[in-house]
Amino acid sequence: MANMRQKLAIICAKAAGAILRLTGRDGAAFPGLLADRIAPDILEYLAGSVREGIIVTMGTNGKTTTNNLLCHVLEAEGKKVVCNRSGANMKNGVTGAFVLAASLRGHLDADYACIEVDEFSAAALLPRLQPVCVVLTNIFRDQLDRYGEIDVVWEKMKTALESVPGAKRVINCDDSLLAALGGAADLDKSAASEKRENAHSLKGQTVTYGINERFLGAVSGQEVRDGTFCRFCGEKLFYAFRHYGQLGIYRCPRCGWKRPFPDYAAQEIRFCHGSYEFCVNGAPLRIHTDAPYHVYNTLSAYAALAACRADMEGFFGAVTRFDYENGREETFRIRGARVKLFLVKNPVGFAQKLSMMQKDGKPKDILIRIEDTARDGTDISWLWDVDFQRFAQLNAQTVLTAGSRRLDMALRLKYEDIDCRAVKHVRRALWRLAGQGTGNLYVIVNYSGLQRMNRMLHGLCRWGLKKRERRRLI
Repeated sequence: MANMRQKLAIICAKAAGAILRLTGRDGAAFPGLLADRIAPDILEYLAGSVREGIIVTMGTNGKTTTNNLLCHVLEAEGKKVVCNRSGANMKNGVTGAFVLAASLRGHLDADYACIEVDEFSAAALLPRLQPVCVVLTNIFRDQLDRYGEIDVVWEKMKTALESVPGAKRVINCDDSLLAALGGAADLDKSAASEKRENAHSLKGQTVTYGINERFLGAVSGQEVRDGTFCRFCGEKLFYAFRHYGQLGIYRCPRCGWKRPFPDYAAQEIRFCHGSYEFCVNGAPLRIHTDAPYHVYNTLSAYAALAACRADMEGFFGAVTRFDYENGREETFRIRGARVKLFLVKNPVGFAQKLSMMQKDGKPKDILIRIEDTARDGTDISWLWDVDFQRFAQLNAQTVLTAGSRRLDMALRLKYEDIDCRAVKHVRRALWRLAGQGTGNLYVIVNYSGLQRMNRMLHGLCRWGLKKRERRRLI
């Protein structure tokens, strides 16, 4: 039963949330901050009310999609779920998701909670949440001014996992960093060391997932490759092949440490009519997306639910109805042009978007908007790690750069001899490109500009529709 302070915290948080919605803003961070200030134990109280367990998702890329997919599947099974769908994954956002889902009397009616957590917030949040399962998607270089190099992120995630020793670890074992973190990789028992034995001891509580076959084209030789050294002896790992980044089939030639055969694997992967078809442990599955990394996201959700022994009878049907765009990869129709919005946050993510654009052989226009607020980090040097030589295969007719770092982005492209132009007025540029360009427009933004760009594109859609209706009347 909630005490008076906790009830007051929930009432105030809900009032703040209602005011935000009335002003056209949707968020959980401020209500969460308010609730935490009034009742510092509110998160522990509400998290403890979840009946069947809390599933936490962490990782550089894919955690929002994986988290929302977990929620979608569980709700399709008739479960009541708390979820931070918008991606507010620090302390205030996580607290806000719980308090906004609670009743005014302080009661939380939830079977599960699906919560994505920021890697740097995890060490403080996981002990408060006490999850039954922690899903790890990948570790890539991201937000250098905040996270630093990936070794720093690895240590933070290790500390977070050690704070909840009873939680199941669902690991993408194609990522050598995560395999070492979760104790999932196979070890040559003849090569003994204390840290290797400690890692090996974790295997009983670790569930792995991965892809055993090559399902993408050749990886660019210019792609940044982090985490390609053995975490136990320091030797450079040998890869039979890589999917992208450091994800692939690896082994250490010195100590014998290697990627294990996963508990759950995607097999017979093929791309057909805008969808990916594959099998998970022999069962056929189809996901309506043209993004190959969503194969991993779907697989991670499957492995997590299996690890939690959740009801999964409707899993395969539920994923076919899931919207993988999530406001981050939406498609619009403006002035007759197809406009595709992409979110990029780091070199590996940008490389994947370029690969997807390569599949589209039609002439295209591209607008890249790069911002440098705290949400993305002020250090944008990661743009120099992206292999922009791929632009030569994109058949791009017009390339524009926008945002507070438009000149930096233009300079980066000019170093690859890519003809581009920096623009200040984004809305005007989009309207002109949609009406006077190729009719095939790609808009690439980093996280800071995503919501504004989404609103802008939706607004241009409505404006264009009204104009067409007027023309019909005339």
